[in-house]
Amino acid sequence: MAKVFLDALIPRADFEEKSTNTIQPTFNDLPIIQLVNPLFYPFLRKPDFQRETNEWDTKKICDFLNSFISGDLIPSIILWKSTGYIFVIDGGHRLSALLAWINDDYGDGDISMKYFNNYINEEQRKIAEETRKLINKKVGSYQSIVNHSNTDNLEIVQKAQNVGVNSLTIQWVKGDAKTAENSFFKINQQGVALNNTEKKLLENRNKGNCIAARAIKTGGTGHKYWSDYNAETQNEIQSLSEEINKSLFTPPLIGPVKTLDLPIAGKISSSQTIPLILDFVNIVNKIPVDFKNILSDDTTGSETLKYLKNVRKIIWRINSTHMSSLGLHPLVYFYSLEGKHKPASFYAIAEFVAELEKANKFNDFIKVRKLFEEFLLKYNYLSQQINDKYKYATKSFKHISNMYMLLIDILQKELNIDNAAKMLQSDKNFNYLTFHQGVSDNNIFSDFTNETKSAVFIKGALNNPIRCGICNGLIHQNSITVDHITRKQDGGLGSVDNGQLAHPYCNSTFKN
Repeated sequence: MAKVFLDALIPRADFEEKSTNTIQPTFNDLPIIQLVNPLFYPFLRKPDFQRETNEWDTKKICDFLNSFISGDLIPSIILWKSTGYIFVIDGGHRLSALLAWINDDYGDGDISMKYFNNYINEEQRKIAEETRKLINKKVGSYQSIVNHSNTDNLEIVQKAQNVGVNSLTIQWVKGDAKTAENSFFKINQQGVALNNTEKKLLENRNKGNCIAARAIKTGGTGHKYWSDYNAETQNEIQSLSEEINKSLFTPPLIGPVKTLDLPIAGKISSSQTIPLILDFVNIVNKIPVDFKNILSDDTTGSETLKYLKNVRKIIWRINSTHMSSLGLHPLVYFYSLEGKHKPASFYAIAEFVAELEKANKFNDFIKVRKLFEEFLLKYNYLSQQINDKYKYATKSFKHISNMYMLLIDILQKELNIDNAAKMLQSDKNFNYLTFHQGVSDNNIFSDFTNETKSAVFIKGALNNPIRCGICNGLIHQNSITVDHITRKQDGGLGSVDNGQLAHPYCNSTFKN
């Protein structure tokens, strides 16, 4: 189930490094009324390095709210008081779920709209509305419960009484900012533990690649990790991030697949999205996986901008309307035939595009592109076999790219893709690959799964896809240009009969 984006409900702030926190709070219980108290909620903050509050799905939020109202045992919220704010060290999802309920904001309300500069993407809106409907049905809206005097429904009245008396248990971290930060990292290895990427982002939060990754994830909105830079740099980071975000995640991926126009980076709401973006930023910029002791903190924003510009350049080349764009269709290059996004293939294309440019082989690729794509569609599973061999996408992507480069050379000599498969398998670097026909159904159920529905649609849609009039490769909605069949300089007119759809690179460079 998709995760609900609750990141806006509790703002972020920097720990105050000089705070000694000599005055300790005394209250140990937090009734829900405090979350609407103008003397408490406006001072509630998350550490600025805290991961995004989007680990809970709709059902988990609903179950938590029911548990709170029923008076079930809920783990303590851990807070730390600086001289200016009260920071949430542990329990951000619990508090955010209650705040979402109180404010009827599950990622699409007034607080979220302000946080995201009045733009909420379609996928986030859909998830928020589904969450609202389930909670209103299973729990009841906060307003319907606090306004219980207008109803004779005894269940609502009982819930109102429980909401009035139930509270969260509070524990306090005592000490300075460093103590609070150490407590945060220690505590967040428990419960919903920090994964390796999240820990890496937090520990390296001031490095340009981590700032770039977080900016891309939110499209330059939300908490601004780049707010210490000058205004011009901030604006450029936000503009680049917004452009890259839309290139990666537009149109939104909603399962089961019912269109061939898929986003090149998969679902923006996936728990794997931020690791995917950080790895992509690192791959494009030739940054090693273990960069902690290699990169310095970006104090001016120059490194962040450099990384973002390099990412944009690659994305322009992969799939955009920029004249350099190859317009690589996501279904062919980034997805399984069941509609699953393949991170290793996504990374491999960044490497592949860079290798094509380095070897000056773009035109060689275009000449065999139709056969190349037919091969990838028929033997869609080969990239997964390579990934299985090397275990991790960040280790396998270069080998997938090498396979693509070898395939170009083979297809320039061999026009039969089955024979090309045998030639590929005869290479010492790929002799472990096995070839089979069709998509295997290991699990057959009486009803269609989302994967099966996606596979059925994809199979039918590939019978007659839209193709480039020049290279005959598949065309995606994000990289369409209209080409004169007979060129203007040769007397061609701008008529329907003289027009064809084409990839930007095919139209602007290859054809000429």
